[in-house]
Formats: sequence, C-alpha cells, structure tokens
Amino acid sequence: MFERALSGSNRYWAWIFFLLAVIGVGFLAYMKQLNEGLGITGLSRDVSWGFYIAQFTFLVGVAASAVMLVIPYYLHNFKKFGKIVILGEFLAVSAVTMCMLFILVDMGQPMRVLNVVLHPTLNSVMFWDALVLNGYLFLNIIIGWTTLAADQKQVAPPQWVKPLIYLSIPWAVSIHTVTAFLYAGLPGRHLWLTAIMAARFLASAFAGGPAILVLLALLVRKFSKFDPGQEAIQALAKIVTYAMCANVFFFLLEVFTAFYSGIPGHAHPLVYLFAGLDGHTKLVPWMWTAAVLAFASIALLVNPSTRQNEGTLKLALVGVIIAAWIDKGMGLVIGGFVPNPFERVTEYAPTMPELAITFGVYAVGLLVLTLLYKVAIGVREENGAVEH
Repeated sequence: MFERALSGSNRYWAWIFFLLAVIGVGFLAYMKQLNEGLGITGLSRDVSWGFYIAQFTFLVGVAASAVMLVIPYYLHNFKKFGKIVILGEFLAVSAVTMCMLFILVDMGQPMRVLNVVLHPTLNSVMFWDALVLNGYLFLNIIIGWTTLAADQKQVAPPQWVKPLIYLSIPWAVSIHTVTAFLYAGLPGRHLWLTAIMAARFLASAFAGGPAILVLLALLVRKFSKFDPGQEAIQALAKIVTYAMCANVFFFLLEVFTAFYSGIPGHAHPLVYLFAGLDGHTKLVPWMWTAAVLAFASIALLVNPSTRQNEGTLKLALVGVIIAAWIDKGMGLVIGGFVPNPFERVTEYAPTMPELAITFGVYAVGLLVLTLLYKVAIGVREENGAVEH
C-alpha cells in the first residue's frame, strides 16, 4: 500500500520537499543544541519547561482525541464515522510521533531517554507516560494499517484487531490522564495543583483534536475525490462544541477557586497570565487572545446556523485550536513556573533555535501525516468508503 505515497502531483512533491527543508533547518538547530546544550534555549533555573513541553502537552490531546471517533463508531455503531475514523487514527500516529520528539529534544541529551528503559522506576509518572505513549503509538499503527489493508481487499478486518481497538479506548484516555498527573503531582506549582487537571486536559483534547480533524477532513475533500461525509463532519463539530464548553467551564472553576479562596499562591499565576505581575506582561496579550477566541468560537459553534455554515465553522474551529494551543501550551506550562515558589518572576520566551527545532518537529509530524493520508485516501478513492 505504501507505494501510493511515492506517487503524486507536482503540488504534492512540492509540499513534501518543503517539509523536508523545514526538517533540515530544524535538525541543524538541534545539532547546535546538542553541541552547546540547553543554554541556547530560553529555559532557566526557574522555568525548566518551555516551548517544547508546551507543544507536547497540546499534541498529547490531539492524539487522544481519536477516541472521539472510535467510541461512537465501534461501541455505538455510529456508521457515519466509518469514512473518517482512519483519518483520526493516523492523526493520532502523527501527534504521538511529535510528542515523543518533543520529549527527546527537551531532554537535551538523547541518550537520557534510555534511562527510562534501562532503569524503570515504577513510582515515576514519566515512566508511565513513556509506556502509554509508546503503547498508543503502536496500537494506532497496527489498527489503522490493518483496517486499511482490509479496506483495500474489500473484506472485513481480522477478528484479532477488535480487542486492540477496544483496548485503544481506555489507552487514549490514559495517555492524557498520565500527562496531566505529570503536572498535578507537583505540590510546589499552585496553578497545576488541582484535582480537575486531568478533566481539563481531556475536555481541551476533545475540543482541539476533533477541530483539527474536521479541518483536515475539509482539506481532504477539497484536494481529493474522497468525501468524509457531511454528517460525520457535523457530528464532530457538535463534539467540539460540547467539549469546548466543558473546557471553558473547568477553567472558570479554577478562576473561582483561586480568587474566592483568597490564597495568594493560587491567584498569582492567573494574575500573571491575564494582567501581568511586577511589570512582567509577556503572556498577557496571548492569554486574552485565547480567551476572546474561546468565547467567540463557542458562540459560533453553539448557534446551529453558523455551525452548519462551512465558512463560519472553519473560523470557529481555527479559534478553538488557537485558544487550546495557547491555554494548554504556553499558558499552562509557563503559568506553573511564574511566579516561582519564592514569589519571584522570571519570564520565559523561546529563542530562535527553539523555534527552529519546534518547526522541524512539526514538519516531521506533518510529513508522517501526509504520507499516511496519501495512502489512506488512495485506498478510499479506489474502493470507495468501505465501512469496517
């Protein structure tokens, strides 16, 4: 099947070479970081996680969102998702690949990754995070490729893949829950010390991930003969709507608890993010952008007429993605470090090498996604929308 990824139009190859060029620039920047250390990044003693971990946190949610297709299709027999479920599984493969690469570049020295394997520590959340991420990656590769091969032969998938599909459902929830525990288990960081961190993560994941998937489905429909189906797209848009409402609601719960309790440690990170602290305001414009986009996108999605209009739907989905990317990425990560436990403010901003490496990792993810989608769409175009 993979031979379909090796043929395409000039536009397809131009896109592939563009991604390879971005990967090349990112790799050179990574070589510089490997030689000189993390000192070339904006990280410091006070802010030890930055742009890399922010992307990792957002993308774990994108990966977990595939379950929003798997549950309705496999557990509730919602056949409208039959055409699109493979797109969700391959999006998860791409997202988990990027997650693992962001962890790798954040560690500074790649050989440190081996410590997780050679010296497993069962009481370490990082060990369990590595375990669930690798497991979820292999599950989606096996499930996606096997069902696609069955589609190509126009036969039902083998029975042995069904248990893996059912296993992938709690596994998807686990990858984001364990990631949330990486934050919620640190008592010195007041912004992260909340019992609903995992719930917030899942709500934002089920909003941002399906939003990306809908936009990808619309893109696929525009540039190929494969139509994921209007009903599937609208059903996903409704999932985005409910999840985004829950995401904003959970965030407002955090705001209430922080300010009504009057505990300074809980309020200061939110003050820093939305008003600035001691004259430090780097993240204020970003956080207000996220807030405005979150409420504006909810208004467009809740209204049936604007949700069913593809023009306004696209705007709303872009708003959801940007809001989730800011809030769950830089807002959450940096807000946890600023101010530090001594109430000192050390601001953070990514450097050019960090940005180049980040773009390089995203380009790797897009390359994986492009190749997988090229194969999947090729099979679907040849055989029609086979439901498995």
